[in-house]
Amino acid sequence: MPELHLFEYAVLRIVPRVEREEFLNVGVVLYCNKGRFLRIKYLLDANKLNAIAPQLDLTEITKYIEAFDHICQAKPDSGAIGKLPVAERFRWLTATRSTVLQCSKVHPGLCHTPDEMLESIYAQMVL
Repeated sequence: MPELHLFEYAVLRIVPRVEREEFLNVGVVLYCNKGRFLRIKYLLDANKLNAIAPQLDLTEITKYIEAFDHICQAKPDSGAIGKLPVAERFRWLTATRSTVLQCSKVHPGLCHTPDEMLESIYAQMVL
């Protein structure tokens, strides 16, 4: 039987008006120490976002999400945060903030393969 690995994840949310605390789930960020796995999967559905917040600048939101993705991948343009170790990048990405892009609380679990778990959580929480 394959070994189980501890993972942690948070749901990425668009919060158009922070004071109202209403949000739309748009992605998942998942961290698993095994293999130093840190990935994000997201979907910015323009129709849904326009329905709840027509004033949102989707180009700006896309830049925010892409910055998260670049940090996950430690791309050269991800700045100082992208140079941190994987666990520290995950903690930085999931830190509490009052902005249009927020994360849920971090949730732990056990999985055989982080890729499959990311797909499963994404399907449950975003699609």
